[in-house]
Amino acid sequence: MSAEQPRLRIGRDLVGPSVGTILEWYDFSVYIYLAPVIARLFFPSDDPIASLLATLGVFAVSYFARPVGAIAFGHFGDRLGRRATLIISAAMMAVPLVLIGLLPTHAEIGAAAPILLVILRIVMGFSVGGEYTAVLVYLVEIAPRERRGLIASLAPITAGIGALLAIGVAALTVGLLSNDQLDSWGWRVPFFIGGAIAIYALVARSRIHETPAFQHLQKTGRVAAHPSKDALSKARPAVWIAFALSALGSVAYFLGITYVPTYLTSIVGVAHDPALVAATIASTVILFVMALAAWASDVTGRRPVLIGVTASLALVPIPLFLLLAEGTVAAAYIGTIAFALPVGAFQAVAAVTIPEQFPTAYRFSGMAIGYNVAVALFGGLAPFLGTVLVQWTGEDAAPALLLVVTAVVVLGVILLAVAETARRPLREAPLG
Repeated sequence: MSAEQPRLRIGRDLVGPSVGTILEWYDFSVYIYLAPVIARLFFPSDDPIASLLATLGVFAVSYFARPVGAIAFGHFGDRLGRRATLIISAAMMAVPLVLIGLLPTHAEIGAAAPILLVILRIVMGFSVGGEYTAVLVYLVEIAPRERRGLIASLAPITAGIGALLAIGVAALTVGLLSNDQLDSWGWRVPFFIGGAIAIYALVARSRIHETPAFQHLQKTGRVAAHPSKDALSKARPAVWIAFALSALGSVAYFLGITYVPTYLTSIVGVAHDPALVAATIASTVILFVMALAAWASDVTGRRPVLIGVTASLALVPIPLFLLLAEGTVAAAYIGTIAFALPVGAFQAVAAVTIPEQFPTAYRFSGMAIGYNVAVALFGGLAPFLGTVLVQWTGEDAAPALLLVVTAVVVLGVILLAVAETARRPLREAPLG
C-alpha cells in the first residue's frame, strides 16, 4: 500500500475525524441560538439589549481566539502528527462544553459566573481553531488521489450538518420547555449534547491511524522544526492562495447563507419564520451541492470548477439580492436557495484545493495561517459591512457588491496562480 493510495476504513478514517467538524459548527451555532437565554442568566440587566450585546461580546472574544489556536495546532500538527492533534483538539473541546453546561449562573455566584463563561469560551475558541484545518489535512492525506476532492468535502459537509443539528436541538429545547424550565436547567442540555459529541469524537479519533504522508516524513527524517516559519518563507504563494480562497469562501458563506435571514427580516421586511425556513432549506441543499461539486473537481479538475463557480459568484449576487429585495415569500425561498448553489460548490472545491497547495512538511501550518487569518478578517466583518453598504448607498442590493468585488479579485488569483492539483501526488518538497 503506497502513501498516496491508502485503503480507507470508512468508520474510522472518515467518520472519526469528521465528527469534530460537526461539533465545531454545532457549538458556533447553538451559542448564538441560545444567546437570549444566556444573556438573562449570565448578564442580567434592566436593558435586555445590553445583556445580549455582552453575550455576543463573549462570542466575539472566543472567535478571536481561533486564529491563535489554529497557529498552535498547526505547529503541533506538523511536528507531532495529524492523529495526535485531532485527539488533543477533541479533548480540549469536550472539557469547556461540559463545564459550560455545569456553570452556576449569575443568580448563584454573581459576577464570577460571566467571568467563568468568558474563560471557557476562550478555551473553546482556541481548541476549535485548528479543528477544520486538522480534519481537512487528515482527509486529504489519507484519500486516494482520484477521490481526494469527494473525501475532503466531508469537512465542509459535516460543518453544515453541525449547523443544522444546532438548529434542531435549539428549536426542540426552546419549543418543548417553558421559560422557567429553560432558565432553570433546559439551557444546559444543548451543551451537554455537545460534550457527548466531543467525547465520541475523542474515542473515535483514538482509533485512527497516522496519515501515510506524515509517516513518510517521520521515516525520512524530514519533519519540520519550524513549520510556520517554513510555510511563510518557502510556501508564501500557497499561503496567499489559501488566504484568497478562504476570504471568498467566508464572504460567500456569511453573506449568502448566514446573513440572508437577517437581511430578509431586518432590511427587506420578510417575516421571521419564512426567512428561517428558507435558510434551513438552503443549508440542507448546500450539503448535496458540496458533494456534487467535489466529485466534479475529481473528474474534470479543480481549476475548471473553481473558475466556473467563482465567476458565478461574481455574476449572480446582484440579481439575487434584487430578487430578495422584492420582499415576497416566494422571492425569499428562490433567492436563498439559488444563493446556496455556487456558495456550496465553491466551499467544497476550495476545501481540497487549499491543502493541496502545500508540501506535507508544513501543510497544516501553512493552511492554518492562510485560512484562519482570512476567516477572522472577512468572515466576521462580512455581515457588518453588508449592512453598512445598505445604509451608505440606500440600495437594498448593496451587500452584493462586497461579494462581487471579492469574487473578481479571487478569480484573478485562480487564473494566475492556482495550478491544477486533481489526481496528482501531494507535494513533498524538500525543506532545504
